[in-house]
Amino acid sequence: MPTPPRLPLSRRQFLAAAPGAVPLLRAQGRRYRTALIGSGWWGMNILMTAVQAGESEVVAICDVDQRQLDAALAKLGPLTRDQPRRYEDYRDLLAREKPEIVIVGTPDHWHALPMIAAVQAGAHVYVEKPIGHTILEGRAMVNAARSAGAVVQVGTHRRASPHNISAREFVRSGKLGKVGMVRCFVHSGGGAGKKVADAEVPAGLNWDFWLGPAPARPFNPSIHPRGFRQHLDFANGTIADWGIHWFDQVLWIMEEKYPKRVYSTAARRILADSTDAPDTQIATYDFDQFTMTWEHRRYAANRAESTAIGCYFYGEAGTLHLGWRDGWTFHPANPKLPPVHEDPKLNAPDDQNIRELWADFLDAIKNKRRAICDIEIGHYSTNVSLLGMASARAGHSLDWDGVKETITNAPEANRLLRREYRGPWQYPKA
Repeated sequence: MPTPPRLPLSRRQFLAAAPGAVPLLRAQGRRYRTALIGSGWWGMNILMTAVQAGESEVVAICDVDQRQLDAALAKLGPLTRDQPRRYEDYRDLLAREKPEIVIVGTPDHWHALPMIAAVQAGAHVYVEKPIGHTILEGRAMVNAARSAGAVVQVGTHRRASPHNISAREFVRSGKLGKVGMVRCFVHSGGGAGKKVADAEVPAGLNWDFWLGPAPARPFNPSIHPRGFRQHLDFANGTIADWGIHWFDQVLWIMEEKYPKRVYSTAARRILADSTDAPDTQIATYDFDQFTMTWEHRRYAANRAESTAIGCYFYGEAGTLHLGWRDGWTFHPANPKLPPVHEDPKLNAPDDQNIRELWADFLDAIKNKRRAICDIEIGHYSTNVSLLGMASARAGHSLDWDGVKETITNAPEANRLLRREYRGPWQYPKA
């Protein structure tokens, strides 16, 4: 690592010296009026990338937790001369600030309403994955973006990762031969965990607003901050958190939009903590030309398995493992041939490629084109995760009409494509 320059630093020096920083662009024309809705860990990763790119004027940050808002403003302060206003209600922000770009970094159950409101207010949007909590939320988000003519980028940043791009090129070139199966997986975690008692709502947190359209329930520290993904009222567990990244890669590499059939089984086998999402899940997806599987467990991480995350593409000529921090490796079927490997190229913090995805987002806005992780692309990838959860809930396989976005073999299971919102919030119309 290079030795950091001595203080005091100018703003430009500070940004240039920050871990994973990119050279700041010279000022070229106006900056986009940019606002962040949801100022937690990942929302701030995106906003910091926007600041480093040099083409955003941060006009507002919105969060229902004033503690997160305080921390976000303190973190942002040394890096920019912008003076963003603070908001609790995203609707007030959109009405008063008229942002040109909105970043939606909220929990999953809060993705749809702010994104739709933002594009209707004239903004372009960067929304985190999975795009929604239910399939019909996602369809409403796609329709709203198209109606508004907005650029909407989804945070599936692996489509912008150099080693993921080259892995796709390797497979598409035919070097793997015909692919018959893809296995996606995440194996993590330790023991059973423990229960966390409900607690008083922390000072500064508007818990009712945080819950929003989700069912009312007492505050629990296992939910917020950062624990919501393993609570099914607010997200869809590991298959939607991690699964969407790998499903998105498979759809992209194999040039597919949706499976025709899915069967999934899910359960809580080991965990005894305060979450309720499956700690064990297996899903099988049938496409016309190949089969894809998903498996995860949230316990028994170990050193016996050489990799704990990613997907294996099984082809006539060998096997390609596409991973995260370990890049990709092709293992030829012919034992006389050596493996082919490429290291990852990831950015700090948190080993991501938001920088590349943000650059594409800005270019898409300037050139009036769809982003590489366009909202409809994100919708299809999210749907794969949500269909896995729907099959597990239904207890049987589901035949999926991807054009009409309906379950054809069990019409009653279509109720799983949406859920009722808690008043006064209204479910978005598709």
